Amino acid sequence: MSNKLPKANKDLGQHFLRSQSVIDSITNDFKDEAEAMIEIGPGPGILTEFLAKHDLPFYVIEKDKRFPEYLEKFISPEQITLSDALDIYLSKFFEEKDIADQDIWLVSNLPYNVSVPLLVNFIKAPEIKYMTLMFQREVADKVFAFMTKKNKAMGSLLALCQTYFDINVLCQVPPDAFQPPPKVDSTVISFTRKEKPIFPLSEFKQFESFLRKLFQFKRKQLGSVLKSFYDKETIEAACESVGISRTDRAQSFSLEVVQNLYITLNPKG
Repeated sequence: MSNKLPKANKDLGQHFLRSQSVIDSITNDFKDEAEAMIEIGPGPGILTEFLAKHDLPFYVIEKDKRFPEYLEKFISPEQITLSDALDIYLSKFFEEKDIADQDIWLVSNLPYNVSVPLLVNFIKAPEIKYMTLMFQREVADKVFAFMTKKNKAMGSLLALCQTYFDINVLCQVPPDAFQPPPKVDSTVISFTRKEKPIFPLSEFKQFESFLRKLFQFKRKQLGSVLKSFYDKETIEAACESVGISRTDRAQSFSLEVVQNLYITLNPKG
């Protein structure tokens, strides 16, 4: 496989997967549940080749203009959108492709340098029911940290992801599974959207804004962090209601505590 690949573009964070076992795990993850597929950043088509074999509507979004000639070995030109995925309003894209009413499975070996903003965009698109995403291990730990012994620190990305999705680690990926090898380990994570999350997507922006405030200094005491946004009495009442202290630190909170704190500090009506 390696001698057929183009040169990786470091500016775009490109590393081409070459481990067949990892490729198989990713491309078979939700093949039986999904009704349509989209791949973000397919590159030269390493995953695309196998995803295209599933009998499902399938579209890819690729930024690098070098790659359509590789991708067209596996899919038609009409299935390829040459664009930066960050510039695409996904819900509109799904409507244009006539797959908005189907359970969409999104697959991506996420470019390391834009993995977080892409992930946030994916969460906001309700049509995406399933995701199989590869992250740099450091980012993956922020998505799945509460499920590992190594890092139990709560954070904004973890709270956001686990509010809207059920999450499982699919596999760990060492550097030698790529060409060129990155300097870090990677993790593939499976996401299944929750049917009825505690907060609807209409509250996403407000909830995300709250999380940014809460975790901007997650090692500082809660009272010190929130005093710029709420008065002392409001903070004290919220802490008492949720069962925490204003001297606690946000990184120690469970997902339930974070969610309840948001509800208490942002009452409706």
